[in-house]
Formats: sequence, structure tokens, C-alpha cells
Amino acid sequence: MAALPLPIHRGQAPDHSLESKYEVLADFEPVVKELMEKHESKRELWFPSDILPADEGTVNEKELKELRDRARGIPDSVRVALALNIVTEEGLPHFHRLIAENLGSRNFWNRWNNLWTAEEDRHGNILRDYVRDTRLLNFRELEHIQFNYIRSGFNPQWTGDPYKIFVYTTCQEKATQISHVNTGKVAADQEPLLNFITQKVSQDEARHYAFYMNVFKEILERDPNQALVAAAAILPSIDMPGISVANFNEYADVVRRSGIYGPRDYKRIIEALFQSWKIEMLTSLNELGRKAQEKILAIPQRLEKVAEYVESRSTAKSFRFEVVFGRVLEMA
Repeated sequence: MAALPLPIHRGQAPDHSLESKYEVLADFEPVVKELMEKHESKRELWFPSDILPADEGTVNEKELKELRDRARGIPDSVRVALALNIVTEEGLPHFHRLIAENLGSRNFWNRWNNLWTAEEDRHGNILRDYVRDTRLLNFRELEHIQFNYIRSGFNPQWTGDPYKIFVYTTCQEKATQISHVNTGKVAADQEPLLNFITQKVSQDEARHYAFYMNVFKEILERDPNQALVAAAAILPSIDMPGISVANFNEYADVVRRSGIYGPRDYKRIIEALFQSWKIEMLTSLNELGRKAQEKILAIPQRLEKVAEYVESRSTAKSFRFEVVFGRVLEMA
């Protein structure tokens, strides 16, 4: 099978190792076709309007009032998490571009990028619709944050390496899944519809995670040394979508303190990937591969130290976000 055409990065010298990576990706296009078919066969294609009716004559004013009454009791910590989740989901253009740049936009992989983008597009839409219907956030401020996030771009240092994007997307999809699930769970008793919505979104994220995880598993089988080098560069820590949002660390701190997502969750993601990818069992590696393997296997211990450090330094703190109407949020 012919090799994939390399995406053009202006000013870069030819990279023969990069050429070999695109040859590997081209080699298992039939496997990817099967993964996509399996993915679509298990997917339930839902739309935001199925859950939040929007057509003329379908909006029940009594039900809408009941929804807003329930939403008033949602804790501000959940509102902060939801705001961050919405903004990161709305960063979809960044990631469609990154996948196209790294995998090409005129080949088989573009079919997956378009399918993935179409599925992901519903996530930001339904969360946005929910927030607007419930009046849960300062909507004008949310729109302002979204605008600035899209405008600021997202250009991680690892762009230009197709192996690295599969490692990143695998971790990012799982982290996003966890964040959505836990956001809904925290609010479930007060607002079951929000929990239902976040569960629907997280189910999609779980299927996307499975796709990316299995793709990288194929890469490890075909090119273990270069695959491990790519994984060693990404796995120690990933820049979550939304990192360019103003006060991102404050948002992330509230999310961690709320038990929604934090360093220990990422550690569990890494440990699960070690088992799925059988990192420790890989043999017949060259020197680069062995060094990368050693670095990767040391990551959980380092993440445990990071989690312990963050927890030991955590003291009671006040937060204030305009998107949550400027209210002061006190957290232990």
C-alpha cells in the first residue's frame, strides 16, 4: 500500500523517521477501517434536540421552569467544572486542525477526523444548550471566554509527529470522559438531567478513547521503538484543552478540590494504558526503545509524588469567577 503523503511543515528538513511513521500508518489502514466500522456499530447517534427540545411547539414552559428551579441548587463548584468542560469542548477547531496537520487531510485518516469531529461537535452544543436553558452561568462571560480560547489557538510542542498525537488523544479522551462523568455525578441528586447529559457525552468519549488506544496499540506492534519514544514524550503530563483560558489553573484547582478530576485520576489513566499497551512486556527493543520504556514505567511513581505534593500543599482557599456571576466560592 502506498505511503501516506507527509503533511508539509514549512521550513522543516526531510525527516526520514517521520516518513517511516507515515508508512506504518498507511500499512494498517484496513485495521482502522474495521475499528471505525466497529465504532459506528456500537454508537447511538443522538442529537442535543433529542434531549433538550428546541423546535416550535416542543418546548414545555412548565418543564422548563421546573428545570431552572432544579438547576438553581447546583453547587458553584459544579458550575465552574461545567464552564471549563464547555470551553474545552468548544475548542474542537483546534483539534480537527491538529489531526489534519499530523495525519493529512487527503487520505484515509481524514475519514476518521471528519467522523470524530461530527460526533464531538454535539458535546459542546448540548452542554451550551443546557447552560442557556437553565441560566446556570453568566452566558455573556462564557461566550467571551470561548471567543478568546478559540482566538488564542492551541499549538503544543509535539505537533508534527503522528505517533504523539495518538498518545495525546488517547489520554485526553479518557481524561475528558472522567471529567464529564464526575461533573454529572456530583450534581446528580440535585439535577438528574445534567447527570444524564454528561453520561451521554462521556459514553462518546469512552468510544473515542477506545479507538485511539487501539490505534496506538497497532503502532506499538509495528514500530515499538519509535512508538515508545513518542509515548515517553507525551505521557509524563499532557496539556489539557483549555490551558490557554485565563485563570485556567484556578478552574483546574476547583475541579480537583471537587473530586471531579486531578493528578490521581491521570495516574490511573496511565496505569490502565500500561496494561492495555503491555508496555512492560515489550522486548527486542533497541537502546532508544529501552530508555523510553524505562522512562515510561517510572511515570506512575512520579505522578504519585506530584499528587502527594499537591494534596499536602492544599489549604482552604477562596475562588471567584465572573462566569459564575462573580460569587465567592470557599473550598477546603
